[in-house]
Amino acid sequence: MKLSEEELQKCVLDTQVFTRMFPEAKLKIINALKAKNEIVAMTGDGVNDGPALKAAHIGIAMGKKGSEIAKEAASLILVEDDLSKMVDAVAMGRKIYTNLKKAIQYIISIHIPIVLTVFIPLALGWVYPNIFTPVHIIFLELIMGPTCSIIYENEPMEKNTMAQKPRPLSNTFFNWKELTTSIIQGLMITLGTLSAYQYAVYEGYNEAMTRTMAFTVLISANIFLTLVNRSFFYSILTTLKYKNNLVALIIGVTIAITGLLLFVKPLAKFFEFEPLNLSQLGIAAGIGFISVIWYELVKWRKRIA
Repeated sequence: MKLSEEELQKCVLDTQVFTRMFPEAKLKIINALKAKNEIVAMTGDGVNDGPALKAAHIGIAMGKKGSEIAKEAASLILVEDDLSKMVDAVAMGRKIYTNLKKAIQYIISIHIPIVLTVFIPLALGWVYPNIFTPVHIIFLELIMGPTCSIIYENEPMEKNTMAQKPRPLSNTFFNWKELTTSIIQGLMITLGTLSAYQYAVYEGYNEAMTRTMAFTVLISANIFLTLVNRSFFYSILTTLKYKNNLVALIIGVTIAITGLLLFVKPLAKFFEFEPLNLSQLGIAAGIGFISVIWYELVKWRKRIA
């Protein structure tokens, strides 16, 4: 209590344990830690703990033996008064936060090629300017919705989640590096889709076949992007072992519906598609694979750094 603010700020970083603390001293320590840009959690149950619980970034009160004042001041209440539940709560919070970011990054990445594939042929006056119609966009949106909301929502926690340091409060939801990653992924898929378009034109394919090639590349890239973006650190070979049965279900449904659109005549006619032979299908799927799988090299460099 006799230390100056500067002395206390140094003291709190060098001292592991303070015991037999007055309520005023607890509050002073919390403010000193916050001044050093630390993320501060405070546990308490008594009436006198109220100010410190309120001042901490995360005030944690005991649900059973905690006073009403402590509960009101806290942002988290441990129903069973079990301190180990704090670790579970942090883990769950980090898992939800990470999965939400994965879903949004996926949405950013996959929308870029959809927008640009519609816009560029029209803006540059390519031979088939209206390569995708509203019905194609609607179908793509129906595929992407379940992917981001169902697959990523149910992803398990990655094994390095709890080894990461707390995020500074000054951090935004996305930093520029993460946003740039999503944009580059989207541009690479765009490059692959438009390359398939130009390949089809070069081969002398008609508009329906060109549309089918570009659409198949986009669907393939969507599938591979779903798998690659399940982790921005671990390899796709690792994430394939994650326990999430919905991944196989959603991807299987996507492949099945795409197959129906391409090879069932009434549906193909409605979507203005033409059936692809094995070679054309392989080229389209291969372009979709290459336009996404390059990010595995980036993740590999992260792991060896």
